[in-house]
Amino acid sequence: MQIQKSFKGQSPYGKLYLVATPIGNLDDMTFRAIQTLKEVDWIAAEDTRNTGLLLKHFEISTKQISFHEHNAKEKIPDLIELLKQGQNLAQVSDAGLPSISDPGHDLVKAAIEEDIAVVTVPGASAGISALIASGLAPQPHTFLWFLTTKIWPTKAIFRSEKSLSRNSDFL
Repeated sequence: MQIQKSFKGQSPYGKLYLVATPIGNLDDMTFRAIQTLKEVDWIAAEDTRNTGLLLKHFEISTKQISFHEHNAKEKIPDLIELLKQGQNLAQVSDAGLPSISDPGHDLVKAAIEEDIAVVTVPGASAGISALIASGLAPQPHTFLWFLTTKIWPTKAIFRSEKSLSRNSDFL
């Protein structure tokens, strides 16, 4: 693990911004997220059609690049090259924080390996939003991943992670 120096010193490289997008309600978009999306050179979007609607709503004209689980291996070297050329890139998911359930994690790892600054622009998080609205105690909690709606695979996941659970009687 290395300490990010996102806000210190000058780098010839661009910055990778991880920008949270609203989960269903466009009014949840932050001012900083809108400004960031307007100022970067490129937006790497999970689905350019969905992101296009968001950009249109906020009158953002930044160019998009399609970046999703099916093209990530081919796109990551191209995105890193843009950053190394000094261009700034924002990565967005269809809803919520990038890197939770999309290939953003691999992009972040590649950027860090190249000493490219990674900056988060926080906002909506589906997991945390669901947790605080559930009535369950929010501390401690563990996020494993987004689970399937099928009961047997879900039970198998919890059984494999049983050591993380304080109350696993339901398994």
